[in-house]
Amino acid sequence: MFTQQSFEIFEIVGLEPRMMEIRAEIQPIFREIGEKFLTELSSQFPEKNFYQHIAQHRRRTTNAPDATLTAFSENKRGYKMLPHIQLGLCRDYVFVYLGIIDAPKNREIWADRLSALTMELPSDFVVSKNHMNSTFFDLTEFTDAVYRLKTVKKADFELGRIWTSEQFSGQQDETILAEMLLTVKQLAPIYQELMED
Repeated sequence: MFTQQSFEIFEIVGLEPRMMEIRAEIQPIFREIGEKFLTELSSQFPEKNFYQHIAQHRRRTTNAPDATLTAFSENKRGYKMLPHIQLGLCRDYVFVYLGIIDAPKNREIWADRLSALTMELPSDFVVSKNHMNSTFFDLTEFTDAVYRLKTVKKADFELGRIWTSEQFSGQQDETILAEMLLTVKQLAPIYQELMED
């Protein structure tokens, strides 16, 4: 599980020094937890195949990433073109999100499907409107985030749960992992709605 050292990596100056630590310290944790996410997704969607993609940040040439993630998608080649499940962290928190990012071509259809959702979301869920910064909002911003996804080409939509860096003392690892897997389970019906043919 993540530790305080995981979060301190985002204080390292320079792209390559920070990436070296992300590869050494964070990505093995992504792989370990990712196996459990894939098992949960297989349980929720036995007829589908999911693939884990660990962000490599290859497009970056100067600025070190302020967050990093691994994503779970039905597409073997990548995750940004479809709704996907994310596990990631930044300096202040870990997140598990259902994500629609980087202006995929069906974003307006997915925004309409999100607008039509009738299920009640857990009260501690949050939304993010931009995967490039660490700002998130409570569920009162859900409707605005969906509207932005539909009308603003560069808008992102992320929905899920966060755990603050202070929670990763080593005392709550099993509880947090259980909550992460619960979050995947709670996001599954929304993902199902988005991916209907």
